[in-house]
Amino acid sequence: MYIFPEEMRKSYESSPLSFVYYQEIEGKIVPLLASEGFCRNAGIERDNLLTWLSEGMFERMHPDDVGVMVKISQDFIHRAGPYDVIFRCRIGSDYQYIHGFGQWQSMPDGTELPVINYLNVTKTKEEMVTVTETYDLFRKDLFYTDPLTGLPNLNYLHEFGDERVRVLRVLKKAPVVIFTDVYSMQSYNNQYGVQEGDELLRLVAASLKGEFPEALLIRGANDHFILVTELESREKLTLGLEQANQRIKKEAKGITSGIRAGICAVREGQNATEALDHARHALRRINNDMTRTWAFFSQEADDRYWKERYIIENFERALQNQWIKVYYQGITRVRTQKIAAFEALARWVDPVRGIISPAEFIPTLQRYHQLYKLDLYMLEQVCREIPKRYENGLPLIPISVNFSRQDFDHTDIVARMNELYEKYELDKYLSRDSLIVEITEQDMATGAERFREQIRRIQDNGYGLWLDDFGSGYSSINMFSQFHFDLIKYDMELLRHLDDNNGVNRIILKELVCFAKQLKLHTLVEGLEDDDQLRFIQNIDCELVQGYYYCRPEPLDDILFRMNGGQEIKPCETREEREAFRI
Repeated sequence: MYIFPEEMRKSYESSPLSFVYYQEIEGKIVPLLASEGFCRNAGIERDNLLTWLSEGMFERMHPDDVGVMVKISQDFIHRAGPYDVIFRCRIGSDYQYIHGFGQWQSMPDGTELPVINYLNVTKTKEEMVTVTETYDLFRKDLFYTDPLTGLPNLNYLHEFGDERVRVLRVLKKAPVVIFTDVYSMQSYNNQYGVQEGDELLRLVAASLKGEFPEALLIRGANDHFILVTELESREKLTLGLEQANQRIKKEAKGITSGIRAGICAVREGQNATEALDHARHALRRINNDMTRTWAFFSQEADDRYWKERYIIENFERALQNQWIKVYYQGITRVRTQKIAAFEALARWVDPVRGIISPAEFIPTLQRYHQLYKLDLYMLEQVCREIPKRYENGLPLIPISVNFSRQDFDHTDIVARMNELYEKYELDKYLSRDSLIVEITEQDMATGAERFREQIRRIQDNGYGLWLDDFGSGYSSINMFSQFHFDLIKYDMELLRHLDDNNGVNRIILKELVCFAKQLKLHTLVEGLEDDDQLRFIQNIDCELVQGYYYCRPEPLDDILFRMNGGQEIKPCETREEREAFRI
């Protein structure tokens, strides 16, 4: 890199004329020195100027002019043509007309450097038409421009988006990428016509530009717009989006809900394209929530998104390869402290991610309406393993399988239970009431009549029916006048927080058990983990208890292996063990 003699540098840097010296270094045009006149015209302090120039040389030019300017600059630096051109450059929030003309200058040591003189020739519109026609150097460059809105397009973003990010950093500003789309654009086109749809897109462009005048605003594909701008504060940024949205809804000729946006702050070392992908993911979080206009990207939310993607994309494989296994959780009789029944629990043992918690995959499957496949799979696995338990001398005690209200919307659960009961000839091993359906209190309280009718058919066909999670916040005493449950299972949070709020849960549980006994219902408390809880359960005369105080859930193969070795069921001995096996 050329080093200017000290006196020459001082003289050139103090000049009121507007010029910049450049040099080609390893194929890149690098600014070496800028005059005081250039600094003043650009409105940039000298300490930041050269970085500002090198990081955003073409990014500040109007997208229509970029293609021509790249070619003229390359031709000039390689001495294949002159540099004498008028172009538009963004200074502050507006584009201004700049006349650039260049020449080569020999330095004292013989080095030849290109120097470009810049003259701001912004004049009235009529005068500029004459100037541009005289120079004949303005040409519409559709490679970088969206013809509908006149905004830069995705080609421009991919080429110069990173320059804008770097320029913002040079100016000590925090860059952010915003990805927007228009609510129900296809519906708008269908209702009002494509021409009105185009007008709506122009209105969106004008509204965003009005609220973010200094942003790099890009027309993306279809109804998407992208902004690269400064994140001064979340409040100011989101207020701008809200105000743009209000203008769109007010001025649109048809009825529209406006735009929604995903927002991602650009981290150090991150490029604009990566931040754009994150902004898209943030937008997906809004989904169809009409009450939200924007969402910020967070790494935690992104991790959840990819975990959900993995679960949904690999769920069918997990069923086919039996990565999802039945774990049997013992249900113990309080007085005898012997196992009276098992609850079948789903555990996903994945070859890539290891143990996937039910707290991850069950809500995900429910959200994507795939939970019925899991519940039917668990039912069949339980039925398949009953003969295996018999052959190995295990006691054939009742087994409960969890179902959700959503399951009954997708298939006839009772018909499927009958089919599996006959397929595996279970009448040889246990009665139908030993195959138990667990339904949560919430599902029972919110289920439609069709769902309730199927619940009645479960008992009509002789299967057991347990009410799960009673006391979890959806309690409806009225359901006991409509259905006869074989057992009430009280929500584990009641026992887990037994002494919170001056021990109010002790009173609640005691009264709930008394209530059930008057209705001649069996009772079970979940969440047992210590001696104090056990003593309390014994005192309130609850029949059954479930928790890791006695035993942890195990797959059938482990139970058989342990039995063949003469080992008994062991409890989870530490809190860490209990947490590891907890649903």
